[in-house]
Amino acid sequence: MRKQEHVYEEYLVMCAQAGERDAHRQLVALRGPRLLAHATRLLGNREEARDVVQDGWIEILRGLKGLREPRAFASWATRIITRRCARYVDGQIRWRKLGEAMWCEGQIMPDDPNPMGGDEMRMLRGAIAALPAAQSATIALFHLEEMSVAEVATALDIPRGTVKTRLMHARENLKHALKGVTND
Repeated sequence: MRKQEHVYEEYLVMCAQAGERDAHRQLVALRGPRLLAHATRLLGNREEARDVVQDGWIEILRGLKGLREPRAFASWATRIITRRCARYVDGQIRWRKLGEAMWCEGQIMPDDPNPMGGDEMRMLRGAIAALPAAQSATIALFHLEEMSVAEVATALDIPRGTVKTRLMHARENLKHALKGVTND
């Protein structure tokens, strides 16, 4: 986000904290696509991400009055979505284990649709999506969402050193992944 957008977002947060309903709507319109992109990177499925983000907005809007620093909204909201994605994945793992147990008993296991979405930016986004989820989320927040190391650490609820390490590994993996593409 550019500085003007950050200032506008901060203003919307303050208005929303004051109870202005239209500010809630505008805040969702401004930050929503970025949160959806983040959740999609973490989950690998846009429809699942859409559900998680929709539920996340309820938590975000309910907790907005407790946010002391409106400037921290982006990383705070991203952290909420990150945690919701983690809970969703945990639930899916439990569901899959149950499904595997049912399959082993001769019952049918449901399909697991996971649609994936191919110019230079598309190749880069594809390479980012192919990274391990932790690296993908970290590098996307840092480079695509233009968050600082501190903001990424807050958003992902990890130490700053871990952010730097993930960025280093993600860049190295991207360099190797894109090397074959650019040399052809």
